[in-house]
Amino acid sequence: MPKLDDAVLPQGGSVNWLLFLKGTDISDWEVLKMNEPGLERAMDTLQYLSQDSEARRLYEARQKYLHDEASMIEAAKQEGVKAGIEEVAKNMLALNLDIATIAKATGLTEQEINALMK
Repeated sequence: MPKLDDAVLPQGGSVNWLLFLKGTDISDWEVLKMNEPGLERAMDTLQYLSQDSEARRLYEARQKYLHDEASMIEAAKQEGVKAGIEEVAKNMLALNLDIATIAKATGLTEQEINALMK
């Protein structure tokens, strides 16, 4: 790596990785990231590992919050879809369609449809 000059323009591929590993200035990271998308994850990981313990704790808490929020949104979407299917099944029952047809159209079991009638 001594022959790798910092003045070398990032070209993509292994040159970008070598410049990053050599310890190129952080101000040049944006250029490296544009030419080599895979470097962004390595740079983020390096910045994370070089933070102090309090900053890492805050980062991990934020990541956990974002993960929990995404899980709650996904659960709410699934509940909404199920409620919509049940509403369609109720409407089909109101039209006096037979249970087998409703089950086939909605994917609900006959027991679930019978429970909706009550």
